[in-house]
Amino acid sequence: MAASSDQFDATYYARHYDHAKVHDQQRLDSLVNGIMGFAAWWKVPVRSVLDVGAGTGGIGRALQAHHPTVRYRGTEFSKHACAEYGHQYVDISVWAPRRAYDLTVCLSVLQYLDDTQCEAAISNLAAATRSLLYLEVTTSWDRKHSVDTEHTDMDVHWRSGAWYRRILTRHFRQIGGGLWARHDAPVVFFDLEAARPRSDRSDQ
Repeated sequence: MAASSDQFDATYYARHYDHAKVHDQQRLDSLVNGIMGFAAWWKVPVRSVLDVGAGTGGIGRALQAHHPTVRYRGTEFSKHACAEYGHQYVDISVWAPRRAYDLTVCLSVLQYLDDTQCEAAISNLAAATRSLLYLEVTTSWDRKHSVDTEHTDMDVHWRSGAWYRRILTRHFRQIGGGLWARHDAPVVFFDLEAARPRSDRSDQ
C-alpha cells in the first residue's frame, strides 16, 4: 500500500514523538556531531544539509546548536509536521531538489513506502546528495532482532537489508554507521573504511 500524508497526523506524532520517543534530542545531537566528525575526518565539507522526513525538527535543532553555520532545509511528507514545525512539504518518491546538498539525512522514511515508491525515493536521495547520505531504515532482520516494538511503528513495509543495498549501491558505497558516500563524492577511503564496488574487490 502506498503511503498517505494523512496517516502522519497529530495523533501519529503524539504517539511516536510525545509519548514513546525513540530518538530524544540528546541522541540526535550525538548523531549530528558524529556525522560531522566523520565528515571532518574524511575532509568532506558539510556546508548544507537536507533533512528528508524532518519530523519535529531535531536534526535542525542539533545543527543550530552545534554547527550554526551549516545551511539546513527540512522537508516532510506529513502536512501536520509541515504546519507545526515549518518544514517544506515534500514527497521524496516524486521530488528531487534543483540543487544538491553536501549531506542528506533520511530517518525512518523509506519503510513507509511501497517498493516502487522506495526505489524512486532512493534515486531522488542520490540526486539530492553531493557527498554523504545518513540513512536509517528498519529491515526485516531488525523486526526480529533490533527494534523496540513498544516504541517503533510496526505498520510498515518490512524488506530485507539486501533489497535496500541492491538499490542503494547503484548510487552510493556503504561506509558504516548508517553513512553512505556517493560514488563520485570527492573523498578517498582506506580499504577497510568503506565497502568497495564488486568490480574492485580483488586484493591484487
